[in-house]
Amino acid sequence: MIRAGLSVAAVALLGACHADVLQPSGDVAAQQRDLLVAATLLMLLIIIPVMVLTVIVAWRYRESNEEATYLPDWDHSTALELVIWSAPLLIIICLGAITWLGTHTLDPYRPIARLDKGQAVPANAQPLEVDVVAMDWKWLFFYPQYGVATVNQLALPTDRPIAFKITSTSIMNSFYIPALAGQIYAMPGMETKLHAVLNDTGTFNGFSANYSGAGFSGMHFKTLGLDAGGFDQWIGKVKSSGLQLSNANYYKLEKPSENVKPIAFSAYAPGLYDRILNECTHPGEPCVADQMKADMMKDMRGESPRSPAPVNVTGPGTIGNAEGALFKSPQEKGEGKNVGEPPAPGTPGNIKPSDQKNRGMS
Repeated sequence: MIRAGLSVAAVALLGACHADVLQPSGDVAAQQRDLLVAATLLMLLIIIPVMVLTVIVAWRYRESNEEATYLPDWDHSTALELVIWSAPLLIIICLGAITWLGTHTLDPYRPIARLDKGQAVPANAQPLEVDVVAMDWKWLFFYPQYGVATVNQLALPTDRPIAFKITSTSIMNSFYIPALAGQIYAMPGMETKLHAVLNDTGTFNGFSANYSGAGFSGMHFKTLGLDAGGFDQWIGKVKSSGLQLSNANYYKLEKPSENVKPIAFSAYAPGLYDRILNECTHPGEPCVADQMKADMMKDMRGESPRSPAPVNVTGPGTIGNAEGALFKSPQEKGEGKNVGEPPAPGTPGNIKPSDQKNRGMS
């Protein structure tokens, strides 16, 4: 009775699970699922026959079967070789083709071409922009079109293209909502992108898929799938929160914290996401983009961006483009005991590597 009860409970728990990877709620994730299923079925075309034939051969040629054909000198079969090599080759070609097509069609940087199977993106559709920041250990979401921000809660309207821009504050991370699309890495000082669409309403799990330290296990957030009216109401609720993500509040937020509950900000400091991306949120910090632009301008003028002048600069010229001694003319090299002919025989260091005269020389 106890075992029966445990079995029923286990089945009930498994039935309550929602496998987002195989039952996604977004078209991009659905296409990724189809690609996974197709690749698995193609590989099973080889795996299943091999496993079946292994059992058949082992049973047919068992020691006790005296009726099995015994051919100790057999070593080749053209028909068998043709099957063994052609079938895997065809499967590899098919796998390569669907992988190539899927990789380009589902490129996360590429705007989506359809909302769902058979439903193209309307020409006048305006994608929802969401700026994502991976922090220690929480997720910060900006909605630049609405001027609001949230922590550990993401709301998305259904059947509307979504354009994510993703970065991190301190350590590489991975942004992953299985029901929506595949994981995309978040890196400090860099920006990655993801285009997707959510087709079903509901609450879906989002989390970090890359280990990032002590609070990694609690770095989860809820993704709310809402219809157009519900999303507008959610935006209105966030705007009415009255809490603003000022620079001072951001400095508090960026400190490491674990298992952070959802927070809504009715407004945030202008340009905050760009300053996070360029690692210049604090006063006096140079922005990465500005430094790169300055270095590029110096390089165009032939100047060394950051490195000191080379030690072999012996005359006027552009710093950073000085020529070494091998490229100088004899007149430029000057005179000295090390210039000109090689040392005469008998000079220390010129006889044998193991000569005692070499000891004590620098």
